[in-house]
Amino acid sequence: MAKNLVIVESPGKIKSISRYLGKNYKVKASVGHVRDLPKSQLGVDIENDFEPKYITIRGKGDIIAELKKEAKAADHVFLATDPDREGEAISWHLAKLLNIDEKEKCRITFNEITKNAIEEAIKKPRNIDMNLVDAQQARRVLDRIVGYKISPILWRKVKKGLSAGRVQSVAMRLICDREEEIENFIPEEYWSLTADLTQKNKRKVFQAKFYGRHGEKIELGNEETVRKIIEEIGSGDFVVANVKKGTKKTSPPPPFTTSTLQQEASRKLGFPTKKTMMLAQQLYEGVDIKGHGTLGLVTYIRTDSTRVSEGARKEAMEYIQQRFTGEYVPEKPNVFRNRSAAQDAHESIRPSYINLEPEEIKDSLTRDQYRLYKLIWERFIASQMAAAVYDTISATITAGQYEFRTTGSKVKFPGYMKVYTEGRDNDTDEDENEADIPDLKEGEILDLKKLEPKQHFTQPPSRYTEATLVKTLEEKGIGRPSTYAPIITTILSRGYVVRDKKVLIPTELGRIVTDIMKNHFDDIVDEQFTAHMESQLDEIEEGKKNWKEIIRDFYRAFSIELDEAEKKIGEVEIPDEVTDVKCEFCGRNMVIKQSRFGKFLACPGFPECKNTKPILEKAGVKCPKCGGEVIIRKTRKGRKYIGCENYPNCDFLSWDMPSGKTCPECGKFMLQKYSGNKIIYKCSNENCSYQTSETRK
Repeated sequence: MAKNLVIVESPGKIKSISRYLGKNYKVKASVGHVRDLPKSQLGVDIENDFEPKYITIRGKGDIIAELKKEAKAADHVFLATDPDREGEAISWHLAKLLNIDEKEKCRITFNEITKNAIEEAIKKPRNIDMNLVDAQQARRVLDRIVGYKISPILWRKVKKGLSAGRVQSVAMRLICDREEEIENFIPEEYWSLTADLTQKNKRKVFQAKFYGRHGEKIELGNEETVRKIIEEIGSGDFVVANVKKGTKKTSPPPPFTTSTLQQEASRKLGFPTKKTMMLAQQLYEGVDIKGHGTLGLVTYIRTDSTRVSEGARKEAMEYIQQRFTGEYVPEKPNVFRNRSAAQDAHESIRPSYINLEPEEIKDSLTRDQYRLYKLIWERFIASQMAAAVYDTISATITAGQYEFRTTGSKVKFPGYMKVYTEGRDNDTDEDENEADIPDLKEGEILDLKKLEPKQHFTQPPSRYTEATLVKTLEEKGIGRPSTYAPIITTILSRGYVVRDKKVLIPTELGRIVTDIMKNHFDDIVDEQFTAHMESQLDEIEEGKKNWKEIIRDFYRAFSIELDEAEKKIGEVEIPDEVTDVKCEFCGRNMVIKQSRFGKFLACPGFPECKNTKPILEKAGVKCPKCGGEVIIRKTRKGRKYIGCENYPNCDFLSWDMPSGKTCPECGKFMLQKYSGNKIIYKCSNENCSYQTSETRK
């Protein structure tokens, strides 16, 4: 029997940690929380100073029994749950169940699952940090009170299965308020005037944009103004009035925090936040790498700090020196400033082994694991590299009394961009400074190729994507790294929002619930109030506030709002979304209904007419066998496949999706599937053998 017992949260860590600790240690997993508030009731004794009523989680009996047996046989128990509030609380609950003295130094933490980190942690056990535990208890009790007190009101007044949440409802308000802004937006006309110019006897065309007159900017509000300027310019010369040359540096982006990883994975990889966190967890816990065994590939994935350990920094410097040249190493180490509200409890997200390049371990990872690891690895290496340097040029060009201006830059030294460039929230964004401007001289007369006026209209604000919503929540101090993915998952599963491509659009249900929250629980959906609550939780963690005091202060006002809401909120009827699909039995326009299995079409004439049918998603191509519409369907497990709308009369079926390409031999649509780093295209016509492939980008 092992002399020491180490308890972690996830079974995925057992293999890695066991290998590092050796035979004198036995590693077991609690498989997450072992105690929690009961699901069937509030579980908070409001009359007894908000004392939580913890119970053993259903289904955890066998796990707890095994842990008790192992703990009894061990000389020492180390509680090695995750290094955050949630992990600290799990350790506290384990200590209670295993009868471990609170004064015993039983708690160990590590930011990465490496031999050195594990061995160092074992050498420095500490007491359970009750400030961290209390901060978690405060959050749990607050969230339970809000959810379990408001949700029943929504069930009675709107429909069953709805929920409200302290952070969830704020996120919904942001989405709904943005939708209102879009709907109420009134576009305003404006114009631009661009000159396409060349140097004498040169072919290269560059652009200059209209600025104004005699150094004063002129706004081009209508066509009349633009036409007048064009007339006054006439056939006059375009002369370079002044030229300014210089250089500029752009610093590398910081290494990832949880939120920036979620944002960038959404922008660059198209990953939902839930998927990003699932993959990151796998990389953190450990993956079996050929020739290396099971390795935890990245550091702890729930963090809001950009801090880098001195050891990791030195290792990165050595790698950059060897892999590139000395000029790619910054003169001074790059230090990044954290947000004011950042906890800085542990490092940024970075690779655990700097020298383990993504390509080296690609064959040991799934495609998505590889893509996320590559993103984390490249971002970290880039963050430790020298700044990029640009040669810049700006010029003022006169046309009579009017001025045009142009700016541009060329990369002089790529620096960190040798490895990584940051993604953008809007694919249409343009970096004007990257324009390639020729070497202009003052007094030079240019040839005008084209003078182009364009009408524009101001655009409404963009809808939130998962990336921009996470960014906004973080900027406003709402929620914490561990909460962003669950929040988005919840509002999607409740039917409060739908994801259309990448954007989040509130449903009618989402807007109704949000309006109720705004009218009756304004504090709960107030950004500043929620951010203030987050800062109070931080103060509990720092030992500055008593957690029950925070709950008492909150509940005093909240209980009044509850009573008022119960009296004032009437029953709300959610209007059905009417479609253009006609019921074949009675001729009414069918409506969209929601069941626990998803959306479906139903006749509004129920119960007289009970016709229902599934909602079919058209693939936008014709069946290669019969010419009918190809429909995207799902198996019970959610896997997509395509088939003909005329099934079973037409038996066309395929797991592969339409590619948007047309077969050059028979004209039917091409299917696509992935194989390793290849995209394989094959004709949908079973009588045509045409097939091609390309490398995945």
